[in-house]
Amino acid sequence: MFGLVVFGAIGLYFLISVGVVKWAIRYARDNGKSAKRWGWGAALGMYLLVFWDWIPTVATHQYYCATEAGFWVYKTPEQWKAENPGVAETLVANKGAPFSYEAFDNRHGKKDTYFLNDRFNWVVIQQDIPGLLPIIRTEQQVVDVKKNEVLARYVDFGTGNSVKNTVGPPGPLKFWLHNGHCVGGEKNGGRLSTLMESAAYLGEKGK
Repeated sequence: MFGLVVFGAIGLYFLISVGVVKWAIRYARDNGKSAKRWGWGAALGMYLLVFWDWIPTVATHQYYCATEAGFWVYKTPEQWKAENPGVAETLVANKGAPFSYEAFDNRHGKKDTYFLNDRFNWVVIQQDIPGLLPIIRTEQQVVDVKKNEVLARYVDFGTGNSVKNTVGPPGPLKFWLHNGHCVGGEKNGGRLSTLMESAAYLGEKGK
């Protein structure tokens, strides 16, 4: 239903834009001005009124993906286990997915911490990129809380929404801006999840 409303609004805006362009051309001809220049100017103005942020968003998203996104493993759970003999066997995965939530930067950022067991946390931090463009930076970490050591880290960027306002514009209204991940980001997220689960159940392997 919502999709029909959106496409209906786009169709209506297109008809209005055609009307504005025709009016601009007619006005230019009646007043001895360049119909071509006025027509293209009106078309560009109607385009930018709604789509002004499309190209900047795509370009900025690609920049952040190229310079910051990725997946890094600093130490596997098996390596951690070898470095901490006898500790892994004492770990029991927490049931019920206990977690804490923290908002920051005037709610333009949020931090969810999931307590996997007595030694490992899974930390998910999302933050709006400063500026007018709807880009969210997401960083996930698997952390040894006792040593404050990061075992693995995953950074990704999505477009088309914001942390502070996930419902209003641009949100679903500007669906053409939506891009959930960098190239390979979804795969990297899966790799982080696999490592996270391995850390959570490290003490139960082989039992």
